[in-house]
Amino acid sequence: MSDRVRTAILISGRGSNMAALAKAAEKPDFPAQINLVISNIPEAEGLQKAADMGIPVAALDHTHFNNRRTFDEEMQKHLLANNIELICCAGYMRILSPWFVSQWPDRILNIHPSLLPKYKGLNTHQRALDSGDKEHGCTVHFVNEALDDGQIIDQKTIPIAPNDTSESLAKKVLKLEYPLYSKSLYRVAKNIIASK
Repeated sequence: MSDRVRTAILISGRGSNMAALAKAAEKPDFPAQINLVISNIPEAEGLQKAADMGIPVAALDHTHFNNRRTFDEEMQKHLLANNIELICCAGYMRILSPWFVSQWPDRILNIHPSLLPKYKGLNTHQRALDSGDKEHGCTVHFVNEALDDGQIIDQKTIPIAPNDTSESLAKKVLKLEYPLYSKSLYRVAKNIIASK
């Protein structure tokens, strides 16, 4: 169906979440299609994965730009040129500029490896262990100007085992992320189509 929501995925690394979203979007009844993958790291593994799946890619080296805003303006050109309607951050390790976020109100999703509002930022698994938490998980949320602060779309939890390390937790949470992100993208894209 051609009325699917045109979606871009921003990555910085392996692109495992990107690949999971792209796989989900291959189903004919999925309301979003992945039309572009952008990375701020030209050698990011995920770019090759995306290309192998037939998805157009763009590598924009953030070190070639004077500041965050000029980088984001260049990214915006690529998004507009591809008629993108929705953005998913998937292991994208840059903070988006307030200007960029303002261009995409309620149209940027992110997946974060903690049960927000707990543990915004980095090292979430170790922080959950250090706090003696009984459970941990991941959150899909809308992106706003503050870090890991936008409206929560969905969450998935797992119990923390007594022998868990930050590495073992990271692996467990990553497995949760793929289906959760796909489900959240499905829901948001459905709402966008309904509001058209």
